[in-house]
Amino acid sequence: MASAVAWSWRNALHGAVLGVPAGIAMLADPVDGFTTGLTLAVGVLPAAGLGVAATRPQRARGLVVGAIAAAAIFVGSVIGRMPALAVCVIFVLCVAVALLAADRSRRLATPVLVLGLPLIGVGLSFASIGEGAGAALLILAGTVYAFLVSLLWPARESAVRPVAPPATRGAMLVYGIQIGIAGALAAACGFALGVDHPGWACVAALMVSRPAHAALVSRGWGRALSVLIGAVLALAVAALSPPSAVFAVIVVVVLAAATGTAGSRWYVFPLFSTLIVLSFLMGPEGDAPAHWFLERLGMTLLGIALALAAAAVVPRVAAPLRRS
Repeated sequence: MASAVAWSWRNALHGAVLGVPAGIAMLADPVDGFTTGLTLAVGVLPAAGLGVAATRPQRARGLVVGAIAAAAIFVGSVIGRMPALAVCVIFVLCVAVALLAADRSRRLATPVLVLGLPLIGVGLSFASIGEGAGAALLILAGTVYAFLVSLLWPARESAVRPVAPPATRGAMLVYGIQIGIAGALAAACGFALGVDHPGWACVAALMVSRPAHAALVSRGWGRALSVLIGAVLALAVAALSPPSAVFAVIVVVVLAAATGTAGSRWYVFPLFSTLIVLSFLMGPEGDAPAHWFLERLGMTLLGIALALAAAAVVPRVAAPLRRS
């Protein structure tokens, strides 16, 4: 079993190298370098959550994960122009992808289920399709950079991981409906509340959801606490308003920590992603820190609550129907 909070110096060094372009951008241009640097940091976030795989073929699979993330964000930016359509599409995709994931031969279905669907929520927050396309290209570039950097590390023997027993098609249908309701309601609430990032609740609901209820509860607590800590740290950094050189070091350290803790049993990655994202939104002058703190935390808690509610209701309603 993985450690509650795992640590790997191998992964941490990889994360630090991922943060080098962001740090250089901040040092090179004291005026616009802050935004450029944090933009580059956001671009490598999906890769930072993976760490350095043992073998090179496994590392190449990270390119597929990055492509899924980029495509999901772009799709979210497209459907986000029409809130009613976005809510419906999220529900339908959740059900369809969950059914596909029941077939082990469809290997892309699982990463789409656990990463692609939540990141559609990220795309909902972009003001235009062009912005969504730009973010998708940024993720792709960051993924390619992370893969090339990973080749500097020698390959080693891959650990054998236990394979979970396959879920039945019926069980995955119920699960798809469960997460579809949670994700769609979360997106609908985001649009209805008129928040700046209507997809944040959807991201939280789908990120914490898992077929096993214990895993859902664990990830729910993990994401809530991680986002809270990350948001508090972002407030502290904004209040201190450090110079560019110090902020460059902070970004490199945050990415190193995010990658170094990859593989932890506790869900700690949102701490690092929240710190980077909120720092980007607050800007170098720490604009509207309370607003971004409350929106990030509030939408996260809303999404987690909807995921827990859907998990409590949908399987119970479906159980008699499945028996009949």
